[in-house]
Amino acid sequence: MMKDWLAEFWTSLTWGKILFATSLFLGSMLVSIVIVAVVIVKIPANYFSSHYQQDFLPNSSWLTRWGATITKNIVGLVLVIAGVIMLIGPGQGILTILIGLILLDIPGKRPIEAKIIKRPTILAAANKLRARYNKEPLMLD
Repeated sequence: MMKDWLAEFWTSLTWGKILFATSLFLGSMLVSIVIVAVVIVKIPANYFSSHYQQDFLPNSSWLTRWGATITKNIVGLVLVIAGVIMLIGPGQGILTILIGLILLDIPGKRPIEAKIIKRPTILAAANKLRARYNKEPLMLD
C-alpha cells in the first residue's frame, strides 16, 4: 500500500508542482519574516514587563474591536503553526511562534512569551531590529 502511494506520488510529480510548492513556501516565509519584523518594531518596549497593561483599540466601536480581535487571533494562530513548521525547515521559527503568541488572546500566554524572549539570541535579534528603527530596547522583568 505504501509503495503504491509512493510510486503514484513520484510519477505525478512535475516541475510545475515543484515550482509552485517552492514558491508557496518561500512566499509564506517572506510574509512571516515581514510580520515578525513589523510586530517586533511596533510593540511597546515594556510589553514583556509584568506592569504592561493592554488596551486593544480603546476608542473603537464594539464591531470594529470584535472584528479586529477575531482577525488578530486568526493571524496569530497561522503564525504559530507556520513557526512550528519553520522549526523543521528554514526560517525564523521561534520568533514567528513568539509573534503568533503575542497576537493570540489566550490565557497563560505571558509566561510562554517571556520564556521565549528571554533567550539571549532572540532578545538580541529583537533589540537589534528595534535599534535599526530607532526604537528603545525591550524591557524585561
